[in-house]
Amino acid sequence: MRKILFTALAASTLLGGAANAQNVHINPAKSFISQAVKVPAGSETIYVSGQLADPVSGSGATAELGDTKTQTISVLGKIKAILEAQGYTLSDVVMMRVVLVGDPAKGGKMDFAGMMEGYNQFFGPLENKPARIASQIAGLARPGALVEIEVQAAKPAK
Repeated sequence: MRKILFTALAASTLLGGAANAQNVHINPAKSFISQAVKVPAGSETIYVSGQLADPVSGSGATAELGDTKTQTISVLGKIKAILEAQGYTLSDVVMMRVVLVGDPAKGGKMDFAGMMEGYNQFFGPLENKPARIASQIAGLARPGALVEIEVQAAKPAK
């Protein structure tokens, strides 16, 4: 009887602990990004499609989207709003994919430094950084777009 009671108590403790398990961000160097993020089984997840910047001026074909930093700030602001509307925060982001188009003002090279300036406005103060990839691509669907970002976020199930 004792053995059954102990086993049941241990199982309920383990199951209760699993429901409250947190994401583990592996970032020993306290870098701008995590080397990896471990998401516990049973976590609630959200996948946010790639987002482009909103225009800073103009409309239609003449819309101006701004430089890489400006676009990154716009995109991350949109992502933050999408996550918050679903009960998530930027600290819940576990994976980020950033694609950058070569900036004509930079000789066709991606403006990684500009992207990082925008990124750090949102993720710099956070303890939990996402795992991330940043790549240069030939172009995006919207003329003038220099940045597209998608994220996945996870949090303990309710």
